[in-house]
Amino acid sequence: MKANIKYIGCDDAEMNLFESQYVTPEGMCYNSYLIVDEKVAVMDSVDPRKTEEWMQKLSAALEGRTPDYLIVQHMEPDHAGSIAAFRKAYPQAAIVASDKALKFMAQFNETMPMDNVITVKEGDTLSLGSRTLHFVAAPMVHWPEVIMTYCPEEKTLFSADGFGKFGVIDADADDWACEARRYYFNICGKYGGPVSNVLKKAATLDIETICPLHGPILEDEKLAEALRLYTVWSSYGIETEGVLVAHASIHGNTKKAAEKLGEILTAKGAKKVVVADLCREDMAEVIEDAFRMNKLIVCASSYDGDVFPPMHVFLWKLGIKAYQNRTVGIVENGTWAPSAARAMRALLEPMKNITIVEPQVTIRSAMKEADIPALEALADAVLSE
Repeated sequence: MKANIKYIGCDDAEMNLFESQYVTPEGMCYNSYLIVDEKVAVMDSVDPRKTEEWMQKLSAALEGRTPDYLIVQHMEPDHAGSIAAFRKAYPQAAIVASDKALKFMAQFNETMPMDNVITVKEGDTLSLGSRTLHFVAAPMVHWPEVIMTYCPEEKTLFSADGFGKFGVIDADADDWACEARRYYFNICGKYGGPVSNVLKKAATLDIETICPLHGPILEDEKLAEALRLYTVWSSYGIETEGVLVAHASIHGNTKKAAEKLGEILTAKGAKKVVVADLCREDMAEVIEDAFRMNKLIVCASSYDGDVFPPMHVFLWKLGIKAYQNRTVGIVENGTWAPSAARAMRALLEPMKNITIVEPQVTIRSAMKEADIPALEALADAVLSE
């Protein structure tokens, strides 16, 4: 960290299901920072699971001083969950936040006094002495109240949830992209437009350091790579040329067809092929791969006149995360009345710039040698797009 910026965040190694839905085997971190100048600013608080630890770290980092400001960039409880404890300990410190954030703060903290607050918006500044904080509005990255904060004297951008990742502060420090990608597409993926807008603002700033609210502090090559990937991700561009074959199989027969299709694609020269089991693998990982690669083939069993639920959930999640600009193939399986393809098309067709290729392949009960030519033809069609 910079000499006048101290890290006071907390690791939560026992957090194994973030937002009650995302598996985090390496835990999670809630980042908070202290800027020391003539005045002292605290950058965000932490999840209530770590309030006591954070307050102790804050007190030690203050070294006898008293904070003048608490900057609240984002009001989700994993970052704003200790505001009430801070206010009780330091009632003289002003809370600095956007107008929407202050409204949300009152909703989360019914009994907390809401006096001594400073409302800021795009372009506003706050002097700490020899350093000045510049506020950058970042609505819908990924909540509407979000602001980011730039300190030109330190060439540092405090980026709220932008550039975050799953894991404790130093987890996979050399492989930022993997868990940052899963984090981005599952949490921020719907909001590519707002993220692009913030990237345009960031391009006008002289940034040497990015301090996110989750994951490691980014500098040098890691910062450059993060900016490059966010440009690709926010524009729904292609990071990796390849095909994801995602399957939802009840008794294993559809899985066998998907695995055979993966072999065919590889034999035909696909640069990368990933075969994913939607019934057993982490759904967030498969969604990450769907956005990372440019082509998708969905293989599913028919079920109750519709499609097997794991596939329904997968395609529904892709839809709400704004999946777009991709080529998709369809394989269905059904014993007496195949319905999966119709149901999958209904979920895919409302998505933006999705090309569904032919042939659509229908397997009756179990894959047979007679089905191989149709799988070959589908592979050719997908790879030729």
